[in-house]
Amino acid sequence: MKKTTVSPKISEVVRDWILIDAKDKVLGQLAVKTADMLRGKTKVIFAPHVDCGDHIIIINAKHIVLTGNKWKNKEYHTHSRTVGHLKTKTAEHLRETNPEKIIFLAVKGMIPHNKLRKNMLERLRIFPEAEHTHTAQQPKIVNI
Repeated sequence: MKKTTVSPKISEVVRDWILIDAKDKVLGQLAVKTADMLRGKTKVIFAPHVDCGDHIIIINAKHIVLTGNKWKNKEYHTHSRTVGHLKTKTAEHLRETNPEKIIFLAVKGMIPHNKLRKNMLERLRIFPEAEHTHTAQQPKIVNI
């Protein structure tokens, strides 16, 4: 008896459009589910070496929830690689200036660090409020 496994081909992958409402959702739980859908782990044809994920639209990023004192204590660092140029922003400051970045960085940290990462993250679209520009794609609404 011969045992073989079938690996999905790029031409077989069907990408859906998924809409997620982030209002009153905890950041970590939202990021885990989003990362799984971007990778394609929710599909039957999943293979780790094939990019078979869906397009994800996240709305209401401004209304995300962080538990505990993370709005004041959680810090995001950027560095220009010049001595003394470390910039630090709290999650509260980032919510006021660029709320999409909080969700993007959380999802980015949960995607594997390989050659498929860039293409996966290009399919993630995040909007601060309920309006989005992808109504023509008729996304499926998913509750997380």
